[in-house]
This record gives sequence, C-alpha cells and structure tokens, in this order.
Amino acid sequence: MMPIEYERGLYPEIEPYETGMLDVGEGHSLYYERCGTPGAKPAVFLHGGPGGGMSPGHRRQWDPELYDVLLFDQRGCGRSTPFAEIEYNDTQRIVEDVERLRDMCGHGAWQVFGGSWGATLALAYAQSYPERTSELVLRGVFLARQQEKNWLYRYGASEVMAEQWDRFVGLIPEDERGDLVEAYHSRLTSADEDVRIAAAREWSLWEGSVATLLPNQALLDEFADASKAVPFARICARFFRENFFLEENQLLREVNAIRHIPGIIVQGRHDICTPPSAAWALKKAWPEAELWIVHDAGHSASEPGIIDGLVRATDQFAGKTL
Repeated sequence: MMPIEYERGLYPEIEPYETGMLDVGEGHSLYYERCGTPGAKPAVFLHGGPGGGMSPGHRRQWDPELYDVLLFDQRGCGRSTPFAEIEYNDTQRIVEDVERLRDMCGHGAWQVFGGSWGATLALAYAQSYPERTSELVLRGVFLARQQEKNWLYRYGASEVMAEQWDRFVGLIPEDERGDLVEAYHSRLTSADEDVRIAAAREWSLWEGSVATLLPNQALLDEFADASKAVPFARICARFFRENFFLEENQLLREVNAIRHIPGIIVQGRHDICTPPSAAWALKKAWPEAELWIVHDAGHSASEPGIIDGLVRATDQFAGKTL
C-alpha cells in the first residue's frame, strides 16, 4: 500500500494576541489565550486528558485570518492554578468554566473543538449549552462508558501493547491489580512525593504508549516529564475513578439535544486509546454528523492524517476550500 499524501497541514506558528487568568472560584484560576483575528469566527479548544494541557501547536488548527480562537488550561492543568489540584475539579464544573470563558469573550456561540477527553467535554458542554454551540469538531471520541474504561485499564489495549502493559501493572502488587485505577489513584494522592512521581510517570507513559500508531520517543519523553505527568496522572486517575462524573451512557442518551448542530468527527482507524467503536456509536446516534475515518492513524492529534482531517474540518466550517 502506498503512503497516503495529505493536503492539509497545520497553519504557521502564531502568538496569542491576548493572555490572562480567569478566576472561576473555589480556589481555581484558569490560564487562557486568544489567537487569530479578533471578531472573526469564534472557536474554543478543549484539550485532552483529563489533566493534559494546551501547547503552542494547538493554536495552529485554524486559519488565523478566519477564526478568533480561545485556548485554555483546564482546572489543575498547565499554567492554571492550583497545580495538579483534584478538589473542585469535575466535568460539570469544567463545562461551566467553558461557559464563563464564552461570556468573558462576549461570543453568542462558538465552535467547540476537542479531542479524546476534550471530545467528551465538548459533547457534555454542547448538550448543556446547545444554543451556545455553533459546530462541533471532535477527534478520537471517548464517551466515558464502562466498556471504554475497561478497554484502557482492564483488558483490551493490554493485548495490543502487551510489553507496555506489563510495565504499567508492574508498579502495582499483584493483590491490588484487580482495580488498577484505584491502586494508582491511592499512590497519586500519597503524602510521599516519590511515590506520587513514580506512579505519575508510569500512568503517563502507558497513556503515551497508546497514543500513536507508530512509536514516538519524543512524545514519551514529554509524558515522562514530571511537570506534565503529575497533573495529567492525578487528574486523569480521579476522573476514571469517579466515572468521569457522568452517568453510564449519558452522552449517547442525551444526543438529541445536539442533533441540529453541525458536527465532524475525525477518528483514527487504529486508535488504541479510544477505539473507533465509540465514534461509530456516536455517529449512529447522531446520523447528521460527518464521520471521517483516517485509515493510517491512531489517536494522536499530531499524526498527518489526523491533522489533515482537523484542519479540513475547521476550514470547512469557515467556508474555506482548497
């Protein structure tokens, strides 16, 4: 099979035209930045994790002449404070943070763009505020159902990434391996800093291992960095432990609230982290949405086919064509 050549790439590097901190209460302040053209088509970027953060590359998924994009670090993430905080940090609170940011910007509605956990959050926000959501762009859909949680932390991904799985479970004594999320959560909230860092590193490396179709050492090195691994692992484990603060099948059950909203789903065929079954379940419940399967991609937003799909999606919603 010949390699696929993709037409769309990221837009050139860009600096924010505005940055700031927004106090959202309960001791949390969110770092945000705005990029592109003030007054142009509004969009918001929801990063993955939970517990991830944004990076300069995330700014480049929209045509800066056609979009006014807000990006922010969710509670406890990146440059938001307090660092790695898991108290007062749940799905509905972050949904309300997104709405506070929209109100701060003065937008009547905006395009909501998210991948992985960001896609989960985008669906939760749109279902809470459909009138504030002009379009949805989703990547690597995660619906937070029990089958998806089991796939990643019980049985499924473990069969594909067998050696990485052995390293992940190796930190945990055999008598605790029946519930790895609970075992890791207890260590990630330990009073012992060394215990916390060791657990954060292994949790993050497992997530990094399932993120790309082909091995990516630079990405794994980034995931192993304690400054990123600690908030990512602590917050992610808490959300998994609490079932993402959602009822089972909630996002599919409430999909009728968003069926009138235009949507594009970009999904890697070989996504080990969030397998295509979730994107297909969402497409069946929301037939009006477009599902674009990328046949030579996994989960990561940095893979060429995923980049092409996401940029084509934002271009399409801005009325731009090649």
